[in-house]
Amino acid sequence: MLAENRKKFNKISTKTGEIFSKIGLTPNQYTLISLVFVILSFNFLIKINFTLALIFFLIAAILDFIDGAVAKFLQKETKKGAYLDTICDRYVEGIILLGLLFLPLPDVFLPAKIWIFLAFFGSLMTTYSKAAAKEKELTQIEIKKGLLGRGERIILISLALVLGILNLSWVIYPIVVLAVLSNLTAFQRIYLSLAPSQN
Repeated sequence: MLAENRKKFNKISTKTGEIFSKIGLTPNQYTLISLVFVILSFNFLIKINFTLALIFFLIAAILDFIDGAVAKFLQKETKKGAYLDTICDRYVEGIILLGLLFLPLPDVFLPAKIWIFLAFFGSLMTTYSKAAAKEKELTQIEIKKGLLGRGERIILISLALVLGILNLSWVIYPIVVLAVLSNLTAFQRIYLSLAPSQN
């Protein structure tokens, strides 16, 4: 849903791009640095230090916004850069969700590890269902509609880390929501790809 309202963030994006372009790093370097911070987040997460895990995860997420803003401001948006950004996004989400597997989380209807897997799988399928539709020429434009885009997934994961600071057993609840809504989003995009109006 946030992805459908990107135009509202254009001014913020332009200012961000202007500020961080002065540092001298390329957009791709910002993208790759985000992986360093999510690995640090993973390290603190498995040690059950949710405060530092949250801080480093948020830095990784913010860098994902910065790389695109810098690329746009410098007019250096490229297909290779967009591809690298998408791949790194999946790693950022995957690494932090992997860290959750090391935690003694409670079961909620299903084992916690199943919810974590479903959250990871749903996140992947949300992106893949969009990419596959375009690759197979079912649609000429990327289908970005859906309940849960990357922005919402980042918010839910961040919420899980915030709740972990308060109570470890609460971490699983945003992950359950992520698991359900990300898979519903994938099904929604699959439906839109196969709808007659797309063919």
